[in-house]
Amino acid sequence: MVLYIIGLGMGTEDDITLRGLNAVKSCTRVYLEAYTSILCVGKEKLEALYGKEVTLASREMVESESDTILDGAKEGNVAMLVVGDPVCATTHTDMMIRARELDIPVEVIHNASVMGAAGSCGLHLYNFGATVSIPYFTEGWRPYSFWEKTAYNRKGGMHTLALLDIKTKEPDFEALAKGKKVYLPPRFMSVNVALEQMLEAAESKGEEEGNYSKDTMCVGMARLGQKDQCIKVGSIEELLKEDFGEPLHCLVICADDVHELELEAMKHYIVAGSRYA
Repeated sequence: MVLYIIGLGMGTEDDITLRGLNAVKSCTRVYLEAYTSILCVGKEKLEALYGKEVTLASREMVESESDTILDGAKEGNVAMLVVGDPVCATTHTDMMIRARELDIPVEVIHNASVMGAAGSCGLHLYNFGATVSIPYFTEGWRPYSFWEKTAYNRKGGMHTLALLDIKTKEPDFEALAKGKKVYLPPRFMSVNVALEQMLEAAESKGEEEGNYSKDTMCVGMARLGQKDQCIKVGSIEELLKEDFGEPLHCLVICADDVHELELEAMKHYIVAGSRYA
């Protein structure tokens, strides 16, 4: 019996690979991990294509109740479907480790992810440094760890891909305090919010030679891999005013020294009136 961890790609139900589709059809249970990223179609379309019922797996199920999933893989093939590629989130690596500790065979089936699709803007992937995550700030929690990593990358002449926070099935703690289990509406961070938080971090940390400023070239991207994907290039200050539309969004903070071939490929995406036009 096998635990399949299957990448779905970045667009619609049609982006699963043939190998992935065949694996799904061999499974007695199919789960869709629904909190590290989202597809632009509902699970009903997946079910219609697969001819299988698909169970949404929340963070709570994957991280705290994984025995439910792994026990099924002892009796028959089980699929965990992942938007993008399975090895781009530590959550999925943790599940692989636990499965192997239980002597459950694991097979990973790869697919396209934002880690590669970020090159759609024209920047060369081998010029990227460490990827960062930008979480939503709260009143009592404003982490600036992305600032240090971006500084490290830029000092090395590397671009930085920033993955932006999403909140799905987050508990309402006020309701929990009253004994009610209620979830907040989903939220997906926009490029604009990420840029605002970046400027706050820069102001808090103070100027550091080599790190970003309001004039730094960035690339805002939305819905990569879909027909209506959006890519815009400009300074932080310029992109703050742009509308990127529906989620999911991501962001690249460019190195100071952008290669001439990269600049040529990015021309099409530079916003009107930009200092980089």
